[in-house]
Amino acid sequence: MKFTIKTLLAVAALCVTGLAGAQTLLNASYDVAREFYKDYNGAFVAHYKKTTGKDVKIDQAHGGSSAQARAVADGLDADVVTMNTTTDVEFLADKGVVAKDWAKRFPDNAAPTTSTMLFLVRKGNPKGVKDWDDLIKPGVQVIVVNPKTGGNGRYTYLAALGYMKKKGASDGEARAFMSRLYQNVPVLARGGRDATTAFLQRNTGDVLITFESEVESVNKEFGANKVDVVYPSISILAENPVAVVERTVAKKGTSDLARAYLQYLYSDEGQEIAARHSIRPRSPAVLKKYAETFKPIKLFTVQDLFGSLADAQKVHFNDGGQFDKIYTVK
Repeated sequence: MKFTIKTLLAVAALCVTGLAGAQTLLNASYDVAREFYKDYNGAFVAHYKKTTGKDVKIDQAHGGSSAQARAVADGLDADVVTMNTTTDVEFLADKGVVAKDWAKRFPDNAAPTTSTMLFLVRKGNPKGVKDWDDLIKPGVQVIVVNPKTGGNGRYTYLAALGYMKKKGASDGEARAFMSRLYQNVPVLARGGRDATTAFLQRNTGDVLITFESEVESVNKEFGANKVDVVYPSISILAENPVAVVERTVAKKGTSDLARAYLQYLYSDEGQEIAARHSIRPRSPAVLKKYAETFKPIKLFTVQDLFGSLADAQKVHFNDGGQFDKIYTVK
């Protein structure tokens, strides 16, 4: 069979058109979610191909949650954001980058998964850390994320402060506790993965406070049983909100893809993948199935004690707030 130049050019044009038509989606996400989304992206690509017949490519950008939000506000063309704190999505809503009613666009206030803060300690727990009170003892170095650059850091701060409030501490006692806690912090990490690197690769500190999901990442990257996990008596419920970046999808024509990508997080498969990465699923059935992974712990919500994350942001984390008053840069 002979092909003319005209025919070959037509075939080439069709190929180029097909490649150009394959959509690419960028997910801007928080630091310690990279392994979860690596697995989730593969599952979603297969699901999308099966249900629509279309090929898609998913790219990831990871960093401290607040740093990621600022990057998107400054022009990073992410199609979706998957954060670990609602204030970062609200920041983008205030900038007109995501919808004002973003929290109503998906179930569970647009938070398909949750987590909590716990402690990772050196093998054998040589400093005998059992609860928040142990973190203020002399000689205990604590690795945490800067609450101004990451949701990991904000939830750590609020979990510690909430612990004191739940114990019935006065405002003065709570401030003194927080001051002593951050005196034991040798350096503030930029994001969750930076904190883990400091703790395990640079061997800095005795205790790492991080999301429950980071335990699985540590086991995979550094080998099982490199650290011990300590569940404090009380911790905070951390919701992981998601939103479509309306500015980007309007420009790229990826609105339907972006919505399908986030909606699939609520599917049985999406919830299963989250659970396998020690991220707490919303699905009661999946949560029950992974009961061994998610140990019982007394959790309080931000709303229980602080009104909202936006309120906590103004009081504690904005410039000149309570965190600035108790932390001295080393």
